[in-house]
Amino acid sequence: MNSSQKRAIQNYRARLGARGLARFEVLGLDGDRDLIRSLARRLAEDGPDAMEIRATVTRTLSGKPPKTGGILAALRRSPLVGGDLDLSRPHVEGRKVDL
Repeated sequence: MNSSQKRAIQNYRARLGARGLARFEVLGLDGDRDLIRSLARRLAEDGPDAMEIRATVTRTLSGKPPKTGGILAALRRSPLVGGDLDLSRPHVEGRKVDL
């Protein structure tokens, strides 16, 4: 490889590093190539889907049972927390039913 190609590769990898990305190689079955590439692409986007994928894969690979309290944690992260919503209802007697 000549020096300009080496410099181009170094610049490319430096730009990746500045974005927080790294290039690496994995070994796997040939049939899983598209799956691994799409998974890596989704993880590199680093959005809410990536967080969910990371959590699912980590939970699956760890072999530990899922921890409890997930619904409560999700409710606490809700944008409605601290919104001073009035959720009270007036008490209304039920209707009379003739059996």
